[in-house]
Amino acid sequence: MIIRRDTSNRRERIVALLREQGSVQIPALAEQFRVSTQTLRKDLNFLDGKGICTRSSGGAILRRGGPSPSEQALEVKRTLFADEKDRIGRLAAGLIKEGDSVLLDSGTTTLQVARHIEAAASLVVVTNDACIMNELLVREQVQLVFLGGTLRRKNLSFYGTQTEQALQDLHVEKLFLAADGFDIEKGITTHFEPEALLNRMMCRAASEIIVVTDSSKFGRICLHRILEPQGITKLVTDAGIPDSAREALARIGVEVIIA
Repeated sequence: MIIRRDTSNRRERIVALLREQGSVQIPALAEQFRVSTQTLRKDLNFLDGKGICTRSSGGAILRRGGPSPSEQALEVKRTLFADEKDRIGRLAAGLIKEGDSVLLDSGTTTLQVARHIEAAASLVVVTNDACIMNELLVREQVQLVFLGGTLRRKNLSFYGTQTEQALQDLHVEKLFLAADGFDIEKGITTHFEPEALLNRMMCRAASEIIVVTDSSKFGRICLHRILEPQGITKLVTDAGIPDSAREALARIGVEVIIA
């Protein structure tokens, strides 16, 4: 377990270096992290496979824009940008007020929002995510509304006609929406069509739409669009958000909150 955590932390720091420098070289990484070049080749091959960088001779180059790679497995999503997601979740949970009704979309970042909800907070939480449901089961002051449907085992969430029917008569004050891709022109996108359909319903059911996503999602474009950036109320992300995206969002009236 310690080894896995060390690996996750090192890969997150490598991604941060890629964002900052645009490229990395294995010899310099080996000196910085005090691990073997073989270990770093595995790290860079892993990040290449996830669409974050492109392997080059002796290192890797940050991959920017273009279509997003195929959807990552849940256990992989949990390890990438874990520190950023924790900070985003903590800050986003602070936007929830006593007595609010909130809708938590499925995802590893929205799970962090659930984990950071004030322990004694009295509110209504609606979700289609089994992990979020399990997280909130012990919160006696939370009125938990679980949207049933068909389980998608890849991300332990529920989708389909039954889920949509359960949602259609509900209204919440705040939606916390995750994203697989975020492009200023193409909008918020995801890999899975039923998820996009459900997310669009979630947006219609909420007075306020708060997108929670780490900065690696910017410039990624997935197959199915959920929402245009103009429809967002707030965005909670980390300091890695590109300046161009931050400025464009400010121009259309989206409040950008940096965790």
